Amino acid sequence: MNEYKEHKSNSMEDISMFNTLLVEDNVGFRQALSDVLLSYFPSISVDEASDGEEALSKVEYRRPNLIFMDIQLSGENGLGITKKIKQVYDDIVIVILTTNDLPEYRQQAFRNGADYFLSKGDDSCMEGILAQVEGAMAREPRY
Repeated sequence: MNEYKEHKSNSMEDISMFNTLLVEDNVGFRQALSDVLLSYFPSISVDEASDGEEALSKVEYRRPNLIFMDIQLSGENGLGITKKIKQVYDDIVIVILTTNDLPEYRQQAFRNGADYFLSKGDDSCMEGILAQVEGAMAREPRY
């Protein structure tokens, strides 16, 4: 994984500001993920939300390029929040990131507009997260 880190940080130095939003109610997981993302991609901006209402507010204000969305949130769940965001901002990439890796959640996530679905319990979860960030950053920047 160190080779991945070295390669990614060198290839992403010239990317303009890239906004990522982490929507996760577990503050420890949210902070750890933020720390990892910033260590691999130092040029990105990482914002955090602990629930759906806060996420919707930050989407409106910050217009992130990429959102990592947990399903289990206080208030409305991440699947419903994903649908609301995609109805207005179809170009934002949303990755569902959850411990609830059930077929019905996957199906509903994609029906609601999620672009990807990753399980926190999967051994390759962090590699999947890093790949999603790299892929989203490779797209044309928004001005």
